[in-house]
Amino acid sequence: MPFSAVLPVSRAIGDALAFAANQKPRSGAAMPGIAIGLSGGRDSMVLLDALAAAAPAHGVSLSALHVHHGISPHADAWAEFCAVECARRAVPFTVHRVQVQDAATLGIEAAARAARYAVFETIVADFIALAHHAGDQAETLLLQLLRGAGPQGLAAMPLVRPLQSGCALLRPFLALPDTAIEAYAKARALAWVDDESNASTALKRNFLRHEIAPRLAGAFPGYPATLARAATHQAEAAALLDDLAEIDARPMLVGSADVGTALDRSAFALLASRAPHRAKNLLRWFLRQHGLRAPSTARLDAMQRQLVEAQADARVRLAHDGMEIGIHRGSIRIHPPATAPFSVDWHGEPVVLLPHGTLEFAPIEGAGLAASRVANVTVVIRPRVGGERIRIDRGRPRQAVKRLLQSAGVPHWQRDTLPLVWCGDTLAAVPGLGVDVAFAAGNGEAGFEVKWQPAMHE
Repeated sequence: MPFSAVLPVSRAIGDALAFAANQKPRSGAAMPGIAIGLSGGRDSMVLLDALAAAAPAHGVSLSALHVHHGISPHADAWAEFCAVECARRAVPFTVHRVQVQDAATLGIEAAARAARYAVFETIVADFIALAHHAGDQAETLLLQLLRGAGPQGLAAMPLVRPLQSGCALLRPFLALPDTAIEAYAKARALAWVDDESNASTALKRNFLRHEIAPRLAGAFPGYPATLARAATHQAEAAALLDDLAEIDARPMLVGSADVGTALDRSAFALLASRAPHRAKNLLRWFLRQHGLRAPSTARLDAMQRQLVEAQADARVRLAHDGMEIGIHRGSIRIHPPATAPFSVDWHGEPVVLLPHGTLEFAPIEGAGLAASRVANVTVVIRPRVGGERIRIDRGRPRQAVKRLLQSAGVPHWQRDTLPLVWCGDTLAAVPGLGVDVAFAAGNGEAGFEVKWQPAMHE
């Protein structure tokens, strides 16, 4: 086996393992752990073989996972092949079966990718190693160019990408050409599986791979390394734009980790009037900080215009990527869309699970909802519909719940879905405001403190 054939891969793997070994392990593990995303194809088999040979010497634990999409009739055979190859190398192996959803809307490639990444978010490891190489990086850059992407999209795939779970994707081969991986596979006489869908030029990436990339490589000898290098330049430009957004955001960020960060609308409008390109860059960054994808150019322009030009008392609700962008008390906030109407009976359980959070009935003495008043009546939990009134102070008359919530600074999207406690046809308690005096526990009397905990995205 010629040493030169395996050297580029071995070096890339050594660099990746050295990086991983220097990271603090998650969850108090003895050593950092890498889970290999193993499809069974040639590139992932090279990744498995090279990591299995080198990981022990670097003090890194190794495992492998296979996402079973169930699309190909050969899917079961591929999973079995991966299991056998991992067993040969004493690498722990798991199969994750998924249902590929929304293929008609997203396209089969994007839908399968979404299913894979949902699995990746569940993996307990420090890194998930993927076998993307320079050719894949060049294809990704071309796809993003053809979509009209900006620097964030043109940065293509990063070497290391943190996931929400705390794990991170790691791509050791990102700077390697396809020829280096092919040479390693031949030198090591590796076996692999071929996904028949890779030959279909109906898929955009495959079209680029089979029809366009060979012509580019023939006309431009530096391909794909030149495009991979261009992606690196774009990543640096994107980082600079993020740095600028953070500078612009610093004087206008309001809120906290508890209620979520927001942008002061007056300051944002001033920036938009002076430097609209910087305001758009800030808005893209702000959306990304909340885990949302970047909107199209036209959509971003429309968002910025509405956020800046809306009247002070206007109820702005801009739907985007499953969330809404709105304005509350002079600040631009991102929040979940309105929850569908709900009605849940309460039978004395300590916690009631609702579509958008949990309502707790904590035992308390001399305060809260009197246990005696709710013992023999129908208690129902449902949201506001408008016109509700409550008397929470014996020295004051009944007041509109809407006005009390407004005075308390509760945003309209939270007011509309706040769970109210009804005893028969009478409003008895509003979490965060209090209990109607007719249902309040007296001194020494058993009661329930009603506490609302919205879901994390609230």
